[in-house]
Amino acid sequence: MGELESFRNEVRDWLKASVPESLYGRPLTMMAREEPEAADLQADRKRYLERMVERGYTAPTWPKQYGGGGLTPPQAKVLQEELGRLRVPPALMGMGLTMIGPTLLVHGNDEQKEKYLPKIVTGEHRWCQGFSEPNAGSDLASLRTSAKLDDSGERYVINGQKIWTSGAQYSNWIFMLVRTDETTKHQGITFILLPMDTPGIEVKPIRLISGNSPFCEVFFTDVVADVKDVVGGVNQGWTVAKTLLNFERSGMGGGGPQRRPGATTGGGLVALAKEAVGERDGRIADTRTRDRLASLQLDELAYSLTLKRSAQTRKAGGAPGPEISMFKLYQSELGQRRDELAMALRGTDGLAVDENEVGPARAWLSAKATTIYGGSSEIQRNIIAKRVLKLPIN
Repeated sequence: MGELESFRNEVRDWLKASVPESLYGRPLTMMAREEPEAADLQADRKRYLERMVERGYTAPTWPKQYGGGGLTPPQAKVLQEELGRLRVPPALMGMGLTMIGPTLLVHGNDEQKEKYLPKIVTGEHRWCQGFSEPNAGSDLASLRTSAKLDDSGERYVINGQKIWTSGAQYSNWIFMLVRTDETTKHQGITFILLPMDTPGIEVKPIRLISGNSPFCEVFFTDVVADVKDVVGGVNQGWTVAKTLLNFERSGMGGGGPQRRPGATTGGGLVALAKEAVGERDGRIADTRTRDRLASLQLDELAYSLTLKRSAQTRKAGGAPGPEISMFKLYQSELGQRRDELAMALRGTDGLAVDENEVGPARAWLSAKATTIYGGSSEIQRNIIAKRVLKLPIN
């Protein structure tokens, strides 16, 4: 038996013994619920998280010295596959694990890594992202939120506004971009970390058509931040931000077809199509529906194989490069096509939701944002043209 297969058997046995069966097939709740889950289910989630933290499996590829699992990328993939086989979500998700944590591993100093990474692994710190502003969205480098050094030279005083800040109302830390030099655009930006309970921070949720409020406006009025919480150096924030955005897009488009709660994928779409339009000789009866589904599945296969090829050629542990924009672009648009087909097949039945308020319509509505957040499709095409294809940009 190969080393990887031995690891798979070990992980499979450990998960069966460690994961409460009540969590099988139940999505991880990312945001606060209007009605809390039952006490026994909350206890099961807590026990599952504690066991995963002890094993280092909330951040499986991070160094063990920061609470990670120290796994190789193939081992981490095995863990993900075994969780998928049991239909169990990760014990912990969020921007700490997918964005700021990996960025600190690249740009953070030793003190910052030791201070922040272990608390990300345990879920003690929940992070949000303060990048976009009302007049700095697609052109992020036009941001105006200012950070001025006080007389001590040890603290910044921050004033301004951020918008589309995902999960700000549930977070206790924010990583953000501020302007520390008014004389230059890209080279006048600094990346800084800040507790959300700092006096002067005000959060206002923005309700969306999907029925929830994952996005917020955040206002900063004379907010004091420590100089020691600058990441990557003063006026070097644009470099740090590009690394983080690549990690963000890697999470959106680099892990295979997205599985939003309520979305229908793979064989489920085939079964749904047969139920909706009928079947003839074991095949979907309507040729147009059959062609749409076959095209979608071929595109998903091509995308999956391209991801595998990229993973094999990318240096282990390195930060993702601009090619991630191709994956983010393709995955977001592919996911929208998938949800559009599923909704068309369901008709009015697609409006139903289950006891967890999850349903196809929610997935369909949520998918509308995927070609906007993390950099719109237009932005991704510009990045691909400039940094991947090396085309001249006027």
